[in-house]
Amino acid sequence: MVFDITQLKKIRKQLNLTQHQFAQKAGISQSMIAKIESGKLDPTYSYVKKIEHAIESLSKDEDLKAENIMTKKIIFVKKDTEVKDIINLLTKHNISQVPVIEKNIPIGLVTESSILASDNEVPITAEDVMIESPPVIEKNAKISVVKSLLQFYPIVLLKESKKIVGLITKVDILRHLIK
Repeated sequence: MVFDITQLKKIRKQLNLTQHQFAQKAGISQSMIAKIESGKLDPTYSYVKKIEHAIESLSKDEDLKAENIMTKKIIFVKKDTEVKDIINLLTKHNISQVPVIEKNIPIGLVTESSILASDNEVPITAEDVMIESPPVIEKNAKISVVKSLLQFYPIVLLKESKKIVGLITKVDILRHLIK
């Protein structure tokens, strides 16, 4: 990527970042960014490369949509699914959580932890061990939104119109990072 360093301020604003935020992403000081943007400093080649790399990586994330990395095959259970069947499902598919969906509406999430935290010894259902439903966002949401949500939730569900069409977990984000 070749860019004009005199356009840094315009590019940074298009990325919707403050000087401080951009400086953190580029690994240089905020005052350096301010001096470059004001034309008071002609940066060294190494600073230009750091800035260029930051712009390139930020632009990739801005262009990437959730639908580009979502898992389309949704494994889910209903609220009356027995926990033993859920455990079999988790182990069979090597997953750690499964959404609870009724009539295409997510009503909860069963995780390995929520099962282990249960004190019930009788055959119990998903409804007995499920936790709060994961967030549901539009499939064309920016990947930065998904990353933010995954800081607080183990999974994000994606919808198109009113239909659940995919999901993204932290592993999906990590897989994308190594591509």
